[in-house]
Amino acid sequence: MPTSKPDAFLPLKSNWFHILICLVEGDQHGYGIQQDVLERSGGKVRLWPATLYGSLKRLIEKGLIVESGERPAPELDDARRRYYKLTPLGRQVLDLEGRRLKDLVRVLDARRRQEARS
Repeated sequence: MPTSKPDAFLPLKSNWFHILICLVEGDQHGYGIQQDVLERSGGKVRLWPATLYGSLKRLIEKGLIVESGERPAPELDDARRRYYKLTPLGRQVLDLEGRRLKDLVRVLDARRRQEARS
């Protein structure tokens, strides 16, 4: 049963974070997510199929994403592809994780400034 408390998911697993980012702009299929993560990370993060589809399954179980019944361009698409989309809970969790990471970067920057003054 999915939890309804977004902060219970923090800190978010790295793979989950990358997948949720891919779904911010709209529905996406697994291979598209895999390629988006690879491109966005400059090739540094690769979601292998077992990792990707295991993560997608767990994200669905936790209520952060759902399988979408819509197909952006059915006539140009493979009917076997499954598309995924963020749920409102998934969007909340992603927003909270983004804020958490920004706060960590602010702490790091402040410490660096303090060290530079010393």
